[in-house]
Amino acid sequence: MEVGKELAVSEVLGEPVRDVDSECRLAHARLSGHNHDRDREVRTVAVLAALGLALKVDEARRPDPKIAVGRVIAQEPAAGSVARRQRSVKIWLSAGQRSSTVPLLTGETERTAQLRLSQDGLALAAVSEIRSQDYPSDAVVSQEPPAKTTSANVALLVNRGERGASYVMPDLIGVNGDRASEILRGRGFRVAVVGSTPYPGVAAGIVLRQMPQAGFQIGPGEPISLEVSR
Repeated sequence: MEVGKELAVSEVLGEPVRDVDSECRLAHARLSGHNHDRDREVRTVAVLAALGLALKVDEARRPDPKIAVGRVIAQEPAAGSVARRQRSVKIWLSAGQRSSTVPLLTGETERTAQLRLSQDGLALAAVSEIRSQDYPSDAVVSQEPPAKTTSANVALLVNRGERGASYVMPDLIGVNGDRASEILRGRGFRVAVVGSTPYPGVAAGIVLRQMPQAGFQIGPGEPISLEVSR
């Protein structure tokens, strides 16, 4: 198991510690999902000490809806990695499924609501959407269950905002550039003549190329570029 002065870190996720009785078996042992009582901790410390490693249990327990209280849910370094002697193997224990009071999320932004749920150990069950001018964009309109009830999961209804007006870009090829620019600017578009090119048989100022091309969706305030004849 020794590689120079480094050691392969045992995978302490899944198997009961009481089943680990040698360095070789420890390399395949897992603790995740099993109780971490004092007796098992002593045995684990002893086995890790034989490998030149120390065990450190993080004081902060992590809520987990699937792993019971007091069971190992994570380790650092990860299983299969290589560590030098005297390094600690750190484990985190489960606080179990937290039964928290649902906070008031209505009126918050979706991001703020998600962070609050995560901090409270609650799961985001679903996000539904509406588009309305009656609420701020990206605001939580309602929640289920309501605030001050007890639940492990919360669903949100979020307003995405009313869709802005959009238009289909017209075909301006062959149209007088000045006249086209005047009409489009009157609709709120930003129009610029980006070049002029000699074109036999075509009067000066006629649109030869346009961007976006005809048929594209475009909204007010978006730029339109025209190239005209000279």
